Amino acid sequence: MNTVGTPLLWGSFAVIVLIMLAIDLLMQGRRGEQTMSLKQAAFWSIVWISVSLLFSAGLWWYLKGTAGPEIAHTQTLAFLTGYVLEKALAVDNVFVWLMLFSYFSVPTSLQRRVLIYGVLGAIVLRTVMIFAGSWLVSEFSWILYIFGAFLLFTGVKMATGGGHDGDPGDKPVVRWLRNHLRMTENLEGEKFFVRRNGLLFATPLLLVLIMVELSDVIFAVDSIPAIFAVTTDPFIVLTSNLFAILGLRAMYFLLANVAERFSMLKYGLAIVLVFIGIKMLIVDLYHIPVAVSLGTVGGILAVTLLINAWVNHRRDRQMSQR
Repeated sequence: MNTVGTPLLWGSFAVIVLIMLAIDLLMQGRRGEQTMSLKQAAFWSIVWISVSLLFSAGLWWYLKGTAGPEIAHTQTLAFLTGYVLEKALAVDNVFVWLMLFSYFSVPTSLQRRVLIYGVLGAIVLRTVMIFAGSWLVSEFSWILYIFGAFLLFTGVKMATGGGHDGDPGDKPVVRWLRNHLRMTENLEGEKFFVRRNGLLFATPLLLVLIMVELSDVIFAVDSIPAIFAVTTDPFIVLTSNLFAILGLRAMYFLLANVAERFSMLKYGLAIVLVFIGIKMLIVDLYHIPVAVSLGTVGGILAVTLLINAWVNHRRDRQMSQR
């Protein structure tokens, strides 16, 4: 697998991730069951984005000195494009988490632990999936066409209302777990397991955690192939992906109270997936430059947010006139 990743770059990335995770977990440990406030969520979201941008600047500086300005520009743009893609697609994942917590009636004070384990699990799962995907692409280059067709299909399905909707309680995995696990009727604080009369019981919070992890796997199946459309370098794919999901918990608390105001986002994400799918399918006929991809993705998301703001303004005005 060809990669710009050197031992120094891999080591620096690992150290940054471990430090930020340690800080994040330490802050949560001090907070106890108290949830993250909107102000704190906004602060940490800015911190995560700032760290990601500083990393991209450091990456550009390092590659410029070791591989030349052309490679530095290309790979840094690829990192930023992958980061924006994953960050945008992660918003849809956050909405699914909101739906899961609402369905299982998990209070805000108990969501903290599920989100911590959810993000940690996502880091491990996505690392495995990205390296597996990189190996497949390096061994079977034609698999990029399958990725492209899948993204095109997913984008169309999302736009026509066939996304990840539905009642969580009706999912086969939920029914199977409830039928095969001894489970308490109610939540037991932040515990995933409790003992009663010498028997081990799972709590509904464990069920929520499993569904959170499964939802991330489902979304990773969309987002990881999308980044492979930008670059097949495993270092760029992994770093852009993980930097985007490391701030997911803060993003969740930032969006928790305003999720209903992003009703148009799924259509913008659908267009992004269709664009990326087409980009992969025509790669042998025309290679869309990374800078164009970044501009297109950013433009689509910006227009989507403007349309969303107009829709919200119109809805608010109609509500005030009633």
